Amino acid sequence: MSVQEFLDNHMLSRKIEDAVNAAVRAKSPDPVLFISNHIKKSVSSVITKITARQVLDSRGIPTIEVDLYTNKGMFRASSPSGNCTGIYEAVELRDGDKGRYLGKGVSRAVKNVNERISEALIGMDPTLQSQIDQVMLDLDKTENKVELGANAILAVSIAACKAGAAEKEVPLYKHIAELSGKTSTVLPVPSFTVISGGAHAGNNLAVQEIMILPVGANTFEEAMQMGSETYHQLKAIITEKYGTSGCNVGEDGGFAPNISSFKEGLDLVKEAIDQTGYNGKIKIAMDVAATNFCLGTKYDLDFKSPNKSGQNFRTGEEMIEMYVQLCAADYPIVSIEQPFDKEDWENTKLLSAHGICQVVGDDLLMLNPKCIERAINESTCNALLLKKQSKL
Repeated sequence: MSVQEFLDNHMLSRKIEDAVNAAVRAKSPDPVLFISNHIKKSVSSVITKITARQVLDSRGIPTIEVDLYTNKGMFRASSPSGNCTGIYEAVELRDGDKGRYLGKGVSRAVKNVNERISEALIGMDPTLQSQIDQVMLDLDKTENKVELGANAILAVSIAACKAGAAEKEVPLYKHIAELSGKTSTVLPVPSFTVISGGAHAGNNLAVQEIMILPVGANTFEEAMQMGSETYHQLKAIITEKYGTSGCNVGEDGGFAPNISSFKEGLDLVKEAIDQTGYNGKIKIAMDVAATNFCLGTKYDLDFKSPNKSGQNFRTGEEMIEMYVQLCAADYPIVSIEQPFDKEDWENTKLLSAHGICQVVGDDLLMLNPKCIERAINESTCNALLLKKQSKL
């Protein structure tokens, strides 16, 4: 084949001419770079390669990382994982080999990406997110995605989403907004874990996290400043009252002083907010994670204290009364996550009916569509925790 025949077969002469004309109109100072980018943009992007590997997450636990390639570049994503997963959530596929990473390796999920998922997606348009996700869902017909693993599917889905945004030349958040049919976007309020307890710390506090929300900030930068200043003011308060050992941190970075009651923790946080001058601008949220200390139909608020366990039981009704009193007191609580056991729908609904704050379902819903639909129909809670593996 001659050079001219090659140019004619691929219509290269016209494409090059168009690119040159565009460079002239733009008065480009670097015409070679401009022409190169112009031609690159004229080619529709497709997925050309997908590779996966095992990496360690922030907790030192194996997770899956994916590199997805198109003719526009390489896009990387890893599958996040929470500390706890519910029985109705989609399954993180792990190896189960106790001789490697205590059974938490993800080589099986990696293999599924490198073989089955990669083969199914190569050649697809990365902007067609729903079609890409549906292809992966169709590869694994199980309800909880136990064959491919939700961690494998999710990592590929996130990487494809990044590739789709790059193809459209828009920021990732805008691409996601367009996929969901939203025309306007709102930057979320950052949430800072400042006190840790429950399964996330070695103190005697039952509640898992006490958080601050800088709702009065005018910008995200200001919100970060408010959170940082309050966090460090809290550290000074805890050091003065409990010594430097009280500033040991829990799994998610909150301080873990040896306190045992909700009120003690809330008092510390409120004092820090007051001292930084952000009273009225910073609100408080709690992740109670009550499933961890539910025994039958009662809740053991001293479950972490060997000498007191069993002496501070609360019924569901008494827990509601406690939450109402805390919110009615001088604590600016606006959100309570998982206030009851994952199966305690009735008391969660009763608390929501009080309308005292946002009630967030975590273990209760497990991002399972059926559970979410039930919660909506029964007005059980008014918010959900959106996290890694849903039933996709």
